[in-house]
Amino acid sequence: CASDLSSGINAEYGGYKEKAARKEGKAIDSSHFDYLTFHSPYCKLVRKSFARIIYQDYLASDNIINHLEPYRNVQHDYLNRDLEKAFIAESKERFEGMTAPSLLIPRNVGNMYTATLYSCIVSLFVSKSPEDVVGRRIGAFSYGSGLASSFFSFSVTPDLERVRRFCSSLSGIPAFLNSRIKVPPQDFEKLMKDREVNHHKPNRQPSFPFNKLGHGTYYIVRVDEEHRRTYARTSFFEPQPRSDKDRLLQSDCAPHYCPHM
Repeated sequence: CASDLSSGINAEYGGYKEKAARKEGKAIDSSHFDYLTFHSPYCKLVRKSFARIIYQDYLASDNIINHLEPYRNVQHDYLNRDLEKAFIAESKERFEGMTAPSLLIPRNVGNMYTATLYSCIVSLFVSKSPEDVVGRRIGAFSYGSGLASSFFSFSVTPDLERVRRFCSSLSGIPAFLNSRIKVPPQDFEKLMKDREVNHHKPNRQPSFPFNKLGHGTYYIVRVDEEHRRTYARTSFFEPQPRSDKDRLLQSDCAPHYCPHM
């Protein structure tokens, strides 16, 4: 839940600052980073997470901002909605520069659990130019549903050509996201219902629209009576096949059996 995540940020960011301060020989705050990325089950929580970092910075500083002073000695601060709103407002401009560029994929895909943080890091390299990220330090907070969390940082290589090549390798992501097919809610509900009804059933052939799968996508051709699955793959180069027969003939690799785990 959000309160567990907030307490995780308190602990992990505090621990990071202590270690980094010993290494750097000076106090550390969020200005130590050029960008901050977070676990992002939904994007509103990322904004709250960033505000939590700024709140921790404020507590550690001698700065006095009159409208924030009432929150300096709040007990159970992660449950205080007024505190949260105050620091979201206070950190808005910095959030837009340091974290908002990392939300391209999370906004489009939603919660990917462990992958959410790393989708934010990828999003940052997609959203910013190579010149904006070369040599920069990126902070990262990872969270595991109350069981574990971590805060770490890394620096991007100062080699601009390497960064350009890396960013170029990710340049197709926006087009890939935009190529997705929108369906009415009732069609989506039917697809989900079909999956529910057929879950773990043997001796069947899936009936979802194969012709709408992207290039190079693996898909199930059939499940036999012993739950053994046969897969094929759509072509990388040819138009998507329209029939079961074509799907098998046009696959880039032969159908292959994979035991049900």
